[in-house]
Amino acid sequence: MKRILQTLTSVCQASALVLALGFGMAANASEGGFPLDAAPDRVSNNASLQNGAKLFVNYCLNCHAASSMRYNRLRDIGLTDQQIKDNLILNDAKVGDLMTISMTPKEGKAFFGKNPPDLSVEARARGTDWLYTYFRTFYKDDTTQTGWNNLVYPNVGMPHVLWQLQGERAA
Repeated sequence: MKRILQTLTSVCQASALVLALGFGMAANASEGGFPLDAAPDRVSNNASLQNGAKLFVNYCLNCHAASSMRYNRLRDIGLTDQQIKDNLILNDAKVGDLMTISMTPKEGKAFFGKNPPDLSVEARARGTDWLYTYFRTFYKDDTTQTGWNNLVYPNVGMPHVLWQLQGERAA
């Protein structure tokens, strides 16, 4: 479970770094042939992981569940139950509850063309380097339904929810 938490928070902490980092890509090859950047390794930095948890809850957990994770696993990065309740649980969930969302799969399909994937599964399946690069390679594309596109996952149905942190980019 800690690995999932580290992966999720590492991915989300990367969103805070996108302002400082450009489109420069590392030479690692992805499955689709797009070169992947190496995600920053900050899994032993609790302050960074806590910031990542905050970013995840505020930007990702609205559409994407992390149903293999419970809020109480945030204790692993130094948070108290009270801090979790006050800052990271934004609904009526309890600290021991799974990180689920209220949007149904049917609603997800209607809104985005398909149900947004569970990020606790996606983080394990794709890995941090893929997710890190994915978040950094959105660009403005007025020909798509969301107005955004992605170099790693072309024609993705997800809008660029982190654009205010990263800024607008052209292809």
